[in-house]
Amino acid sequence: MDSAHGAAVKAENFGLKGPRGWVFRGVGVDARPGSLIAVEGPSGSGRTCLLLALTGRMKAIEGHAEIAGHRLPKHMAAVRRIAALGPVTSVNELDQSLTVAEQLREGALLQRRYEGPVRALLRPRAERRTAAAARIEAALAAAGLDLATLPKGPRTSVRDLERLEAVRLSVAIALLGSPRLLALDDLDLKLPDAERAEAWTMLRSIAARGTTVLAVCSDAPDDATVLRTGPAAAGTTGPAAGVQPADAADTTDADRADEADADAEDNEDTEDTKGTDDALAEARRA
Repeated sequence: MDSAHGAAVKAENFGLKGPRGWVFRGVGVDARPGSLIAVEGPSGSGRTCLLLALTGRMKAIEGHAEIAGHRLPKHMAAVRRIAALGPVTSVNELDQSLTVAEQLREGALLQRRYEGPVRALLRPRAERRTAAAARIEAALAAAGLDLATLPKGPRTSVRDLERLEAVRLSVAIALLGSPRLLALDDLDLKLPDAERAEAWTMLRSIAARGTTVLAVCSDAPDDATVLRTGPAAAGTTGPAAGVQPADAADTTDADRADEADADAEDNEDTEDTKGTDDALAEARRA
């Protein structure tokens, strides 16, 4: 589904701190509209929190970012209006009790009610239905989901979808509002290599149409602008892309000596994971 134009994504020294410490810190990126951006790192390294912060769903406390010229964290609401979430565990998930058709209709109704122009609500009902059907068809095509290939077609239950089919459905729903930035979590979770390649092909196609794509993964493709999270984050790919380890900015000579102790490193890893969990829990409550 074509977007008018994608959103440029920029960040400088971007950081988020939770109740137990830094979740991520020192993020820097400069990506053009229509870019494919991958947030790569191990589970618990702050990947999801970084995605939510860059889409205006979580408030950073250090540095700043700009999404299509909207500065974060000051203009979070403006960023939310142009950034759509695909699948994000415990934040934006499919309703397992619905069929695929019901999930799509619900997405179209919510988009029209909360994101579409007010004048759209004044159109005749038949015209609204026709427009919604056209949006759904275009979004499904962009996500590469053919309802005819599902076991029961559009009447297939969401709970019966394969992992890649569920990802495509979530992406299609996100594209209904023609966002300038599409973000999704755990893209390659539980996907074999062949289906993982299909998922990245889908995202490349969406980015080629102008929509900027931000995807969390454990293994980023070579052609993506990569942000790496976690203590081992060192090299990065793409223009000015990078994530500094959460404690790197405050490291002193004494700290380096302490970090040589294996037990201390284990404790720091545990605290980082707890900080990520706490910050994500706050986002869910919000």
